[in-house]
This record gives sequence, C-alpha cells and structure tokens, in this order.
Amino acid sequence: MRAFTYTAPDTVAGAVAALRTARPGTRILAGGTTLYDLMKLDIETPPEVVDVHRIAELDTIDAGGRELVLGAGARMADVADHPVIRAQYPGLAESLWRAASQQLRNMATVGGNLLQRTRCPYFRNSPEFPCNKRDPGSGCAAVGGHDRAHALLGGSDACIATYPGDFAVMLLAFDAVVDVVGPGGERSVPLAGLHVEPGDDPTREHVLAPDELIVRIRVPATQAGRGSTYLKVRDRESYAFALAAAAVGLTVDADGTVGECRIGLGGVATRPWRATEAEQTLVGQRLTPQTARQAGEAAFAAARPGTENGFRIELGVRTVADALRIAGERATR
Repeated sequence: MRAFTYTAPDTVAGAVAALRTARPGTRILAGGTTLYDLMKLDIETPPEVVDVHRIAELDTIDAGGRELVLGAGARMADVADHPVIRAQYPGLAESLWRAASQQLRNMATVGGNLLQRTRCPYFRNSPEFPCNKRDPGSGCAAVGGHDRAHALLGGSDACIATYPGDFAVMLLAFDAVVDVVGPGGERSVPLAGLHVEPGDDPTREHVLAPDELIVRIRVPATQAGRGSTYLKVRDRESYAFALAAAAVGLTVDADGTVGECRIGLGGVATRPWRATEAEQTLVGQRLTPQTARQAGEAAFAAARPGTENGFRIELGVRTVADALRIAGERATR
C-alpha cells in the first residue's frame, strides 16, 4: 500500500469542500471493505482518501413516507434488519444479508456497496495476465479464456467482467434513484443509468464524476415490494458471489393474473441487468411453472456464452423461475 493523505470531514459540506480541492485519483472511503482490499493489491493508488463514514447525516433510514429513503452511509446490516424493510421490501433485505458475512455487513455502507468493483481474478489477482480494466489496451484474458464466472450479458470484446453486487440489482427492479452531490451541486441519477457497460473503455464503470459523493438512495413505494425476493445461486451457500441471481417483485390481481412484474438479474452481467422482455411476458398472465419458465428464457435470450460459462444460462433461467414462484407466494399472502 502506498502513502496517501487522509481527510475525515464530519459534514457533507465538508466532504464536498475536500473533494473540490482534491488531487486526481482521490478516493472516497465509507465502510472501507472494498477500497482497502484494492489498495493492498495496488489496483487503487489514491494520493488522497476522503473518509465520510463519520458523517451523521449520511447514516439515516426513513421508511415512513411515500418512498424509502436510505442514507448512503447506512450500514448494510442496519438496512437489512430494519423491520419495515423486512416487511414491505423483503427482497431488498435479502439482497443485503445474502451479499456478505455479518462482519462485513456491520461495516459496509449501502452507498459504497453500489460502486464495488468486479471480482474478476484477472483484474484483482493476476497482473501477469492482460486486463483492459486494470491496464487499458492490454487485452482481456477472460475472452476466450477461463470465463466460468464471467458475464453472459452486457460484455464486449474489451471486457466481460461481472458486476459483483446484489443490492443494486434489487434496487434496479424497484426503479430506485441515487442522489449525489459534488462541487457542481446536487443531482439525481436513476439506478438504471448509474452503471455502464464496458464497451471500448472498461475502466469507466459508472457515470459519477470523481468528485461526486452519493448521499442517499430513494426507492419509490410499490405494492410489488411485499411480493419480492432476491434469490442467489452460488457455488457455496455463503461467502461466495452469484453464479446467477434474480431480483423479483410481483403483484397479483384478484383474478390471479400478474398485474405488476419486475425482474432484475445479478451475477450474470457487466452491470445490474433489468429483464424487461421477461417482465412483459408475464403481465396479464397467470403465474404457472410454464409461464415462469418462459419468463426465465426471455431474460436470457440475449446471453452470449463463452468457453466455460454456458451452463449458467440454464441455471439463470431456473433461478428466475424459482424467484417468480417465491415472489408469487408472497404477493398472494
């Protein structure tokens, strides 16, 4: 780890002021569960670190209004265990407690969780292999190589690294919005527009400027929140990233047909992925094993398998179908 300058403001205004004069490459520290690892690996080498974890105004949870409002500094554990969120948005709670160990959830923040970087081993652990995300223009060792855990959707010839997060996938299904602030003022970014696909520049992973800070996450109230789930399939039950995951929210009308359908995919794409075509196959239909299977197939119709990850298409189809069943049961309680 290289030497760096450390600043710890205690207000959002102070953080913005620190970022205004920060040197290029400065990073924001919240829970630290990702940044510390990347600094130890010499992937992140910031000349300055602005620590925002003591800013009280970021550490809030408001579940009593027309929208759920989460301060970016709220801990994953506190959000996952909040009684209103567990009752009204069970899928959100599941996406958090299935994401990491209790120790990590006690430290990690929901704002920082959105911007975590890929766990691609070529990016993190194998400097002898080419990686456009780490060393632009060097190539992508995963393309045509060992790609078992790499993306099926949203990849390019330059990068197929999988977005690793769970929480953002569920937020995407609920049309969440992220409020950010920086020296240029405050703005709101739909979660659907926060992350970007690698294209020709895998180093660009989101639309935020280096001097912008996430201050809150807003989730519109929806009846589909009650009928929601986050189903995550992985090599082992805990402490592992998804091979396939599905974030689902449903409402079921009095006649038994699906009124509202929301489907997000995790662990299979270069960014949180909304399966709009799959959603459309179910609206106005009865939820049966057959229609759930059809929705899963629609969700992965555009998948591009590589050399070793093709098995995850069928795994993903079944994960979507199983998540729809769980959400349907919750929606009709």
